[in-house]
Amino acid sequence: MRSTAFLALALSGLAAVPTAASAAPDIQAGKALFAARCASCHYVGRNARAGFGPHLNGIFGRPAGGTSDYQYSDAMRTAKVVWSRDTLGAFIRSPGKVVPGTRMRFWGIGNDQQIEDLLGYLQTFR
Repeated sequence: MRSTAFLALALSGLAAVPTAASAAPDIQAGKALFAARCASCHYVGRNARAGFGPHLNGIFGRPAGGTSDYQYSDAMRTAKVVWSRDTLGAFIRSPGKVVPGTRMRFWGIGNDQQIEDLLGYLQTFR
């Protein structure tokens, strides 16, 4: 079982999102990035549902492994992570560093502005 201290240590080595150098999010760029990199596994919007991955409506403030319509990995279910801009930004950058053992097969995004754009887009789905 992971402790909060372990999670804080794991996240401390990752760049916080957004960075001071990041501009305000470009929602349209985030939408395009979502379509290109996320939509094959995740859904957002009015009729969003779990697919190959969980839906991402209302992700901010939700605990990892926190929807009832998706079969999460043990790693995600037991992670002591609540999705915020910082935790989700770090996860998008490097999923396995934030939740070791996650089943999510995603190499991550290293560009701070792209992460900021994607987070801005996801925040439109409360």
